[in-house]
Amino acid sequence: MMQTPSSSPLHDLGVHELKQALAAKQVSAVEVAQHFLNRAQAHLDLGAFVAVNPEVTLAQARAADVRIANGTAGALEGVPLAHKDIFVTKDFPTTAGSRILQGYRSPFDATVVAKLAAQGMVTLGKLNCDEFAMGSSNENTAVPAVGHSAVEPVRNPWDKSRVPGGSSGGSAVAVAARLAPAATGTDTGGSIRQPASFCGITGIKPTYGRASRYGMVAFASSLDQAGPMAHSAQDCALLLSALCGPDPDRDSTSLDVPAEDYTRTLNDAIAGLRIGVPKEFFGEGLSDDVRAAVDGALKQYEKLGAKLVPITLPRTELSIPVYYIIAPAEASSNLSRFDGVKFGHRAKDYADLADMYKKTRAEGFGDEVKRRIMIGTYVLSHGYYDAYYLQAQKIRRMIADDFQNAFKDCDLIAGPVAPTVAWQLGAHKDPLADYLADIFTLPGSLAGLPGMSIPVGFGAGGMPVGMQLLGNYLQESRLLNAAHAFQQATDFHTARPAGI
Repeated sequence: MMQTPSSSPLHDLGVHELKQALAAKQVSAVEVAQHFLNRAQAHLDLGAFVAVNPEVTLAQARAADVRIANGTAGALEGVPLAHKDIFVTKDFPTTAGSRILQGYRSPFDATVVAKLAAQGMVTLGKLNCDEFAMGSSNENTAVPAVGHSAVEPVRNPWDKSRVPGGSSGGSAVAVAARLAPAATGTDTGGSIRQPASFCGITGIKPTYGRASRYGMVAFASSLDQAGPMAHSAQDCALLLSALCGPDPDRDSTSLDVPAEDYTRTLNDAIAGLRIGVPKEFFGEGLSDDVRAAVDGALKQYEKLGAKLVPITLPRTELSIPVYYIIAPAEASSNLSRFDGVKFGHRAKDYADLADMYKKTRAEGFGDEVKRRIMIGTYVLSHGYYDAYYLQAQKIRRMIADDFQNAFKDCDLIAGPVAPTVAWQLGAHKDPLADYLADIFTLPGSLAGLPGMSIPVGFGAGGMPVGMQLLGNYLQESRLLNAAHAFQQATDFHTARPAGI
């Protein structure tokens, strides 16, 4: 196994350490890329990757080595990562986890992909996800992973009989199993934070509009947001600095706010930081093991000089029905483009255009996607729009107001990411069980707030537990600073699954 000068295997190094080793020419980008490609090949049983192209990856790595040699290296030159298969890419197929897009090749890269490439990052491949990012377990994928002849669920490296969380489950698994030092994810209702928690890694969803949605296959346009997943807050800060920034010509929802260097304030002291603890996040339904881990993390913050402040978010329970009205409504509109006419799957036998639409969508969409399209179409239909969709939007505004009231008394909000640790594959036969598992992540998403998950311990079965930190709008630096301070004082983020 290749060793760095510090005698650590390459796959144990995070983004920051690899960046330093590459800049110092202690290792080449080609050696790093090949090492991670070999790791991915050795752990095909996890089902994390849905597409790889070693020829493309190594060509990117060779180009990175040239730039390092001639002094034109980008900020993350030669550091590899993998992309959730919800971002379109020129050099790799894009499926969004759906049969309806199998074989699709985009003529362009998503803005997030392009921004990271511009900083010199090398793409290892595309990562598995719930179909169109709809799911909390990564069991809704309809695309076979690399090395698999049939569709199988992605497996949590801490216990392969358990889910990795979703929809960015492939991204979380790739990072947790050291198949990639970092990955991109997307968060609509918690799809970065929840799999990060279940797999024991760090992930951050920035303020809605911080990262361009151009080239990200749309699920719910007013909620979808890209973000990085990595081992540490320091790594996430490096990645977030690279992928954020305005994109006015291609994404009208991107914020006209300059990109920031999120590493600049990482080491600021957090003494006096007011951390809000909402009572609604610690009530009935929260498992004892998750509660114990989060309570321990909050005590650690007190030792670091932070102050815990009791707060209330009274409409927390309403976030589930609100989200599962608004998100399906937007999905029913966004997914109407998949009709078999211009790209993607098309049914072979049909009588006329209407029949082609029906058969193409029946064959191409999975059960969960069909379910959400039907719900969304219903709530937007004449006679039900006012009763459901309009009311949901009003409550969404109230949920956002609850957060603003809370932030009058605190700087950040902390609580569990999910009520339990990762569950067994196939345990949630009823889709409502998955929906209810999003109770703590949905409110922040509906409000468009930045949020992240950091590892804070272990629960039942030795499975990782993550704690959620939520900040006010554009307060990513404060979130990352608080997360980094915790990780400097603890080592939960360095833990790795046995045998991986």
